[in-house]
Amino acid sequence: MRLRLTLLLYNLLIPLFLPVLLCAMLMERKRREGSWASFAERFGRCRPEVRVRLKAGRGRHVWINAGSVGEVNVAQKLIAELVRREPGRPLILSVTTSSGRVLAEEHAPPELTVITAPLDLPIFIRRLVRRIKPAAYVPVESELWPNLLRAMQKERVPVLLANARLSPRSEGRYRKVRALIAPVFAMLDRVLVQETPDASRWQKLGVPADRIHVTGSIKYDFAGGGVNEARAAEFRSILEGLWGHPLPPVLMAASTHDGEEKAIAAIYLELRPEYPELRMVVVPRHVERRETLRAELESLGLTTAFRSTLHAHVSAPEILIVDSTGELGDWQSLATVVIIGRSFLATGGQNPAEATGAGVPVITGPHMENFLPLMELLGKAGGILTVPSLTDLPAALRRLLSAPEEARATAARGRAALEQHRGATYRTAGEIDTAQ
Repeated sequence: MRLRLTLLLYNLLIPLFLPVLLCAMLMERKRREGSWASFAERFGRCRPEVRVRLKAGRGRHVWINAGSVGEVNVAQKLIAELVRREPGRPLILSVTTSSGRVLAEEHAPPELTVITAPLDLPIFIRRLVRRIKPAAYVPVESELWPNLLRAMQKERVPVLLANARLSPRSEGRYRKVRALIAPVFAMLDRVLVQETPDASRWQKLGVPADRIHVTGSIKYDFAGGGVNEARAAEFRSILEGLWGHPLPPVLMAASTHDGEEKAIAAIYLELRPEYPELRMVVVPRHVERRETLRAELESLGLTTAFRSTLHAHVSAPEILIVDSTGELGDWQSLATVVIIGRSFLATGGQNPAEATGAGVPVITGPHMENFLPLMELLGKAGGILTVPSLTDLPAALRRLLSAPEEARATAARGRAALEQHRGATYRTAGEIDTAQ
């Protein structure tokens, strides 16, 4: 009864936001030059060739649902393990954003069909779910859509939430509406959480303890992916082509947000007299900002180049702007120091695990609210540096640049702290196999 009430309220509210959602989708399609075919998939309509693939695998697909680039990276590691276990098994990856879809298609194995996630309205969901009738449905992290979950429940499809995360802040918000949200969580057959504290938070929101399994974080699992050595070697040759061999010290600003790049570049200029060989790479979180970003950096008197147009440059830039997606982890593996974006001038932070797992020393600002368990883990191990503000960043950088042994030790402690998550991808794939 409570589930019916929750779905009723949800389906009454969704149409109110539909015009805004449609405008946002059209704007994203125009900005990222998406296709009308992927836009049609928002309404449960697939291209003929996709329908053929879905029909051929009906009843056998493992359907994984990811949001944007971060979730797609997790999904790709899981997909690789599922393919390793059972080559030829049909898989589906539905993705919400166009940037996520580009990444998903770029690295898709033959077994995988990539689609754009449909709008969560019954009229669009039911037909697609019946057409696929998957063997298992696996949303990643927080991609929980009530109508889609209900459609899976009606078709008796097991639902496993993979790499589940629930911060104390999110738990607090959900507890305020527990009566409405608990029936949605009750549709999950298994919740595969990253860490033990997550398990207790899910229980408090109504998920039975026997449905919760601690599998570890796929993001932090080196065995389930990590640095692509071939691609990292390619990137190293790019940087050495720009700045010489052996590669000079590289300061990398990763997943940065508006304003952070210019502030960090100013600090880079401050450090250059002391470290004349130091070079800088910026990997913005949103690549569509690249022109604005270049203008900001060049206003400081710095020379820049885009990764996508390096062939057009005859002189080496002081700063390389990586205007591509899905490559961050491999670029970070080449850095001398990585500064995590969204941790200084925005809130929440970005994931420091890839750089830490690659054995690179990492510095963050004070705003890492979205990664508190990870920050606590790395902080206790002495495997990460956190500074109170941008004003304190130059001293932290001097500390690491002037003492390479200390920098390597910090990186080694961070990597060792993540070892507890080794095998998370394997364990998650095992849960999927036993659920079918």
